[in-house]
Amino acid sequence: MSDVTTSTNRYAGSAIQKVTLVVGIVFLLVGIAGFIPGLTTGDLAGAGHESMAMLLGVFQVSVLHNIVHLLFGVVGLLAARRATGSRMFLVIGGIVYFVLWIYGLFTAGHSSGANFVPLNNADNWLHLVLAVGMVALGVVLPRERRRPVGPVA
Repeated sequence: MSDVTTSTNRYAGSAIQKVTLVVGIVFLLVGIAGFIPGLTTGDLAGAGHESMAMLLGVFQVSVLHNIVHLLFGVVGLLAARRATGSRMFLVIGGIVYFVLWIYGLFTAGHSSGANFVPLNNADNWLHLVLAVGMVALGVVLPRERRRPVGPVA
């Protein structure tokens, strides 16, 4: 067995793994915040457009919405174990958010059964920002830590 450990084999050892860890933590914090009175105002419902709860007074949330954020955060923490998992989390997660943005274009702010997450316009545009940001980070960030070439002076 070798004593050599590459940066991609350590938990959050590379740039893409660190970013994935941060994204996962942010999703966990947002999911938790959605349950905290004061950070979330209004009536928190299980799912659907009936939930009038507003995270930070801006983003419409529900119990289902908060659980999705918590699960997404846990997946991010697990994905940060490997560079390939981190890249997949960011790119596929970004694609999921892009699909959610398109879905929200038709459902956000509407009082219909189709708006089961629920979404408002602020949620919807945040989803677009997340989609672009996550995919860009997943594509641009290197998988391994850059090591200096040659002797270090």
